Amino acid sequence: MILHRLGLILNRESRRGVAPPKTPPPPLLKKERGTQGVRLIHKNQMGFTLVELMLAIAITGVITGGITMTIFQVFDANARTSNHMTAVRQVQNAGYWVSHDAQMARDIVTIDDPATPGVTEFLTLTWKDRYDDDHKVVYSLEDRPSGSLKNLQGVHYINGEESDRTPVFEFIDPDPDQTSCVWDGAGKLTFKVTATVQGQSETRIYEVTPRPGS
Repeated sequence: MILHRLGLILNRESRRGVAPPKTPPPPLLKKERGTQGVRLIHKNQMGFTLVELMLAIAITGVITGGITMTIFQVFDANARTSNHMTAVRQVQNAGYWVSHDAQMARDIVTIDDPATPGVTEFLTLTWKDRYDDDHKVVYSLEDRPSGSLKNLQGVHYINGEESDRTPVFEFIDPDPDQTSCVWDGAGKLTFKVTATVQGQSETRIYEVTPRPGS
């Protein structure tokens, strides 16, 4: 009975031109819209290929190797420069003191071969000052703790007693072709000295004329 009446009502409404209500579709949520957009973007993007990745790694390696090589060369150049400057200072100091003492000397004794076993005296200089004091300077090549290089040491005596002035010049090459003293007997002393520090060498030749009357 109830179903019959409901059918009559629906027929009556349809005859009047009123369409039965329809349920609208649910709106698309913002989150779903954003997710759908992100998915579309990812679908349009291209990834890195294996060749491109290997090429990038190779380029990075080349750049890193170049930077490392440059840094190594800078440090190596600085070390070589420092070693050479040390050799220059030793040679200059030795040349200054030997030249100073040779200019004062009246008697000069030289050893031609400082590398001879058992021979340490390299150069002996003697003179008298204005107070009639006797001066004697003995330069000798002394062994270093290690290696073939030696130290050139000058010991100053006044009236037979050792004074406080004892200069020492390091890293001297004892090879007679590199370090030597030659007194020509006619008024000129030629002093050649070579210092070597970690493969960096410096050689200087000094020609000294003693004071008149020597």
